[in-house]
Amino acid sequence: MCAENKKTVCVIFGGQSSEYEVSCRSSCFVIENLDTEKYDLVTLGITKEGEWYLYSGPTENIFNYTWVDDENNRSCIISPDRNNPGLVILGDNGTNQIDVDVYFPVLHGKNGEDGTIQGLMALSGVPYVGCGTLASAVCMDKAVTHSLLSAANIEQAHYLWFFRDKYDEEPEKIRNRIEARLNFPVFVKPANAGSSVGVSKCNTPDDLDEAIKKAAKEDIKIVVEEGIVGQEVECAVLGNRDAVASTVGEIGASAEFYDYDDKYNSGTSVTYIPAHISEEKIEEIRNIAVRAYRILGCAGLSRVDFFVQKDGKVILNEINTLPGFTSISMYPQLWQASGKTATQLIDDIIDTAFNRFE
Repeated sequence: MCAENKKTVCVIFGGQSSEYEVSCRSSCFVIENLDTEKYDLVTLGITKEGEWYLYSGPTENIFNYTWVDDENNRSCIISPDRNNPGLVILGDNGTNQIDVDVYFPVLHGKNGEDGTIQGLMALSGVPYVGCGTLASAVCMDKAVTHSLLSAANIEQAHYLWFFRDKYDEEPEKIRNRIEARLNFPVFVKPANAGSSVGVSKCNTPDDLDEAIKKAAKEDIKIVVEEGIVGQEVECAVLGNRDAVASTVGEIGASAEFYDYDDKYNSGTSVTYIPAHISEEKIEEIRNIAVRAYRILGCAGLSRVDFFVQKDGKVILNEINTLPGFTSISMYPQLWQASGKTATQLIDDIIDTAFNRFE
């Protein structure tokens, strides 16, 4: 591709989320594997405090989180004005503007994966990678996701949900509901959080109080799910209404469950690609993953997580609309096992954004 035809990609990283560190590391994978013969790159960093900066320093400083100290950082925002889209650089001597052809928000969790920034990008009229505002919000909220997939008769764990202020008012009533409707062990989760942040496993009712307090630090809505015994498997989905699924990978978690530390810090969990299940079961999971993806209105990319029980029943666990993109993350590994290089995968993901907006 000729230089004059190159598109400008804005990779957005960081964010006001408990998954700030994962976002920084994931963005490095995207930046390092972007086809620079095809795209020009600009990077927009969001600090934990919510400050937005145009960052032009080394990628390694994003990885080690020191990018915030770069003296060349310039305050920068996304323009929602369709007549003047792009990045607006704020300075003492006025503003400057950078044209952007596509946004790639490598943001996990609140304010990045929940429809918030997707709404801003939609207002701008500039193509962006990933699910739209509604699908992002729906998939981020585990209670809403459960309700919609239940209506579509997709198998999930038995669950219930409640607002944390109701638990403060009527803790015994809610504990009784949990005991009556769910078999222990159960998992207590914030409805809106990712990467297993704020999640606890409760083996007995006595564990509920602490688990609910922990989840309530992340969100006002709490989901309690019955524990499922089975193989933890994941499937990567790519595309818009024409979405396709990768093969299926299996997680051999080193912790009691596949928590945040096991995913991103300890590096002691084991990944098997393909999963240790039959080809027929892999095809079943791939079909369910694409069906759920379409039902929820997903676009661009998502990772769909499942359990496979001993009797062969497939239970959908959750959908991640902007899955991890670190070097040990399942999403890129699944596509690499399917024959896509990291650069091809990033290119294909960007193409989904252009195709959707066309």
